[in-house]
This record gives sequence, structure tokens and C-alpha cells, in this order.
Amino acid sequence: MTYSVGDVIAERTVHLTRESLVRYAGASGDFNPIHYRDDVAASVGLPGVLAHGMLTMGIGSSVVLAALDPAVRILDYGVRFTKPVIVDPQEGADVHVLATVAAVDDSAARIDLKVTSAGATVLVKAQLRVAV
Repeated sequence: MTYSVGDVIAERTVHLTRESLVRYAGASGDFNPIHYRDDVAASVGLPGVLAHGMLTMGIGSSVVLAALDPAVRILDYGVRFTKPVIVDPQEGADVHVLATVAAVDDSAARIDLKVTSAGATVLVKAQLRVAV
């Protein structure tokens, strides 16, 4: 695949529900009750049940990977968490990912991810580098 700065690699919205969080907790082993119990989240001052940070990070990378050739090698991936994804018990939450090529050199392309939920940026410096 040829990469050019400014190319949109992928764009997708992923809907999360409380069931999504329970399934992720089972897969990851992270059973912190702030991810599934409103009373516990409220008792520690949170605005509601939060999606796991690593789930949000995984959604970002999975959107990009689904758009790339399976043979593409990922060199690194990093993010900084800025805001939690609050998952409403009835409405759930949407996580929107926009992945754009930000830089290309002889060996790699850097893909920047804009990851938002409820109008807020939830990950910053979300960058995935792939071999070219």
C-alpha cells in the first residue's frame, strides 16, 4: 500500500454497551467495578460507568487494522488518555475513530487517530506506525 500525508485510512463509529464492558472485563481480567456498577463509579466521584481505557485504545487500533492489508507490520502504537468514555446503561456510548496518514518516510508511515466520544476527544497523541 502506498501512503500519502492526508490520506484517510479509516473512519468508523463503534457502539459500546454495558454488555460490551462485561465481555471485555471477562476477556481482559479487569473486573474493576467502575466498569460495570453505577454505585461504585459514583462513590469514587465518577460521572458514570467508564469503558476500560485499554478497550478504547484497542478500538482505535482495530479500526485501522481492519482497513489495512493483513500483511502490514505494526511498528508501534501509543496513546495518551484524556477523557473517559461514559457508557450509559440504556443508550451506551459511541466511540468515533478517524485515522489519517500524518507522516511518511522510507521505512514507515505514521497514522494519527482522532478518537472521540460524546463530542470529547478521549485519546490524544494516538499514533500508530506501520512499515512501508
